[in-house]
Amino acid sequence: MGKKIKKEAEPPPKDVFDPLTIESKKAATVVLMLNSPEEEILAKACEAIYRFALKGEENKATLLELGAVEPLTKLLTHEDKIVRRNATMIFGILASNNDVKKLLRELDVMNSVIAQLAPEEEVVIHEFASLCLANMSAEYTSKVQIFEHGGLEPLIRLLSSPDPDVKKNSIECIYNLVQDFQCRATIQELNAIPSILELLKSEYPIIQLLALKTLGVITNDKESRAMLRDSQGMDLLIKILETKELNDLHIEALSVIANCLEDMDTMVLIQQTGGLKKLLAFAENSTIPDIQKNAAKAITKAAYDPENRKLFHEQEVEKCLIVLLSSESDGTKIAASQAISAMSEHSGSKEFFNHQGIPQLIQLLKSDNEEVREAAALALANLTTCNPANANAAAEADGIDPLINTLSSKRDGAIANAATVLTNMATQEALRVSIQSHDVMGALLNPLRSANTVVQSKATLAVAATACDAEARVELRNSGGLEPLVELLRSKNDEVRRHASWAVMVCAGDELMATELCRLGALDILEEINLSVSRKNKFSEAAYNKLLNNNLSLKYSQTGYLSSSNIIGDGFYDYGRINPGTKLLPLKDLCLQEPNDLRAILLVNSKSSDISPPPSTEDKSSDIGYGRSISSSSSLRRASKEKTSAGVGSPTEEKSEPTSGRNTALSKSATKEKGLRKGRGKKEEEKVKEEEELMTVPKWAGEGSPEKEWYPPFDPDFCVYVYEVTKSLLPINSIKEQIEALAKYVAEKMGGTIPKDKLQDFSWELHISELKFQLKSNVIPIGHIKKGIFYHRALLFKALADKIGIGCSLVRGEYGRAWNEVKLMNKSQKGVIGGLPPPEVYLVDLMFHPGGLIKLKSREADLYRFL
Repeated sequence: MGKKIKKEAEPPPKDVFDPLTIESKKAATVVLMLNSPEEEILAKACEAIYRFALKGEENKATLLELGAVEPLTKLLTHEDKIVRRNATMIFGILASNNDVKKLLRELDVMNSVIAQLAPEEEVVIHEFASLCLANMSAEYTSKVQIFEHGGLEPLIRLLSSPDPDVKKNSIECIYNLVQDFQCRATIQELNAIPSILELLKSEYPIIQLLALKTLGVITNDKESRAMLRDSQGMDLLIKILETKELNDLHIEALSVIANCLEDMDTMVLIQQTGGLKKLLAFAENSTIPDIQKNAAKAITKAAYDPENRKLFHEQEVEKCLIVLLSSESDGTKIAASQAISAMSEHSGSKEFFNHQGIPQLIQLLKSDNEEVREAAALALANLTTCNPANANAAAEADGIDPLINTLSSKRDGAIANAATVLTNMATQEALRVSIQSHDVMGALLNPLRSANTVVQSKATLAVAATACDAEARVELRNSGGLEPLVELLRSKNDEVRRHASWAVMVCAGDELMATELCRLGALDILEEINLSVSRKNKFSEAAYNKLLNNNLSLKYSQTGYLSSSNIIGDGFYDYGRINPGTKLLPLKDLCLQEPNDLRAILLVNSKSSDISPPPSTEDKSSDIGYGRSISSSSSLRRASKEKTSAGVGSPTEEKSEPTSGRNTALSKSATKEKGLRKGRGKKEEEKVKEEEELMTVPKWAGEGSPEKEWYPPFDPDFCVYVYEVTKSLLPINSIKEQIEALAKYVAEKMGGTIPKDKLQDFSWELHISELKFQLKSNVIPIGHIKKGIFYHRALLFKALADKIGIGCSLVRGEYGRAWNEVKLMNKSQKGVIGGLPPPEVYLVDLMFHPGGLIKLKSREADLYRFL
């Protein structure tokens, strides 16, 4: 064999660049390599950049500054699989930086990243592409881009990937995406729930946790709950609760169950399979506060449905909630209280908590935690609503004091709920008295001044419920509660305005309170409200009428009507008709005005001032007043002479006291009157006439001494009318005969019978003008008028009828007309079976045929014919 000759290597072609190995220690140099056309250099540069980015956030920021992101985005679509893989890995890491995210959105690379999720790509590419999307999906704009580029479907497909990292990244991205309702709807269309449920069986807790969080969001939709139920998802969730080793997943599992229990079919299913009982036992026996809290929240959510409440009650959920109330965790106490609030809609639960639960809730009102107090107050509010037994139980548990203390809480919800409980309790008189003894009106002062409309509404409702007694109203006024209450009438909130009107209506139950409310402007505000179609309500109208009933002068001027229940008292004056919104001046201002051409103001006042004149003057004025009126009372005596066995002129009646207890002062003057009639001589009678003329120009009380208190002018003639009517009419047994006699008496005092054809000749205007001139005022006491027409006589009839208890109304008509209406029983008319016939309405004739009663069948026609 010959010796082998070594073959020499062929030299490289002259046009080929010799290989060059470079070792770079600068990131900037490697970034420049990203623009190289060589695949091997691109792959190695990407690999180096990936390792550099892994080292920390500062390196990611450095790469961004060096401009590495833009050339890297081009490599996502590179033909070489290794280059494409390495570039995807870099973006998986870089996308956690907020500035990189912003730049990626601007470069619109989402479509390129989603393309890496294709089934034919490597698992590594799936892992880092899904990681990039998970990082990007944390921001809303990126969510929209992922959804619009169809990223949801490949992500759902990757939930079945064998690689746990891919599963984790995919479910994390899906969890971020389903925060938007459009994505949740698409999840249902893509039937993603079975794949998500499969993740609950994973051996990696983070994957299970993300799957539960995702289910917790998507089961807020009814369709998703149905899909989860059909996929046997409830069994998986209950198994997680039963597995102690998975206690880190119990809270999220309970959140999903809470959503599912809102669905009635799911509730029935879990109850039939015994899952509901397991859930309650789990909540009761758990020692982890957060688990107990979430279990209570699950019960609360489900208990909003009536059928669910029924199922819960059958499973004795109340016992579980009582146990949770005694937890040391404030969060659990709050959740349990809220669950009791929801369950209190069930009557059986309300009854159960009457014996157990209410005492514990009262104790929670004393907690230092404001949220605990608020939740406890809410539960008590719901338990005591329409349930007197529970309201009593709250009082027996010494709940009034802590409830009133809660009114000063820093949380508006606690204040509103406490006010609601007190309102519910105040419906019972015994409890209301007890509440009032705890200075509730003072405690309600700050809630009335709250800026929260719910607090305002509940506080005013509490005032309406507790101010039913005079003492409570006085306490409210003394504590300064009327001012904020009246101010709330101006509220733009309908409920606040309605409840404030209700409270004002209750407070206007006595004259002093009504006067104070009017002084504060309540009447004006209510009038303004009632003029608005959108703002008025039944309570505002009732409150306005209630205030008007304590200010009859204003009521008659505005409405032109006083009912039989509106009793005219001393100080009433008829100003005439005024338009809505027009102010009615006080009587004092009207009295101090100079006479003018306006309509005379009629005054009813039988009450003298407290300033006593000299005795001689008092005696003479009394004698004169009575002596002047005796002769004119003959018609009254004639009218009643044959109707009663004891007439006015009989000696026995002259010696007796007045029948009505209101006129005892007048009865003392009767003795003097009798003496005047028997022994008065001519000289004395002339003297009386002179003093009588002086009496026609009375001095207003307090005139000439502005420092003294002002009193309305005294009307001695009207005082005599009251006395005579009381003596003459009260003995008459028939109401009808009393009305007829009173009508004749009024007509006699006002100028007698006036035929219709002579009405224009009746010179009453001149008489009124003379009185205005004599009195130097537009205000004329009704007793001074001796020539009166319709509206003078109707007012006098109403004033006298009210003094002796004859029920009649006063109605103002047009053109100076006014009349009285009375109701009488028609004994001949048959009524309903077992009852009396309805009364008939009659108009009292005081002008043309005094004492006549005209039956009002067709009101307009009868009134037109009469007037």
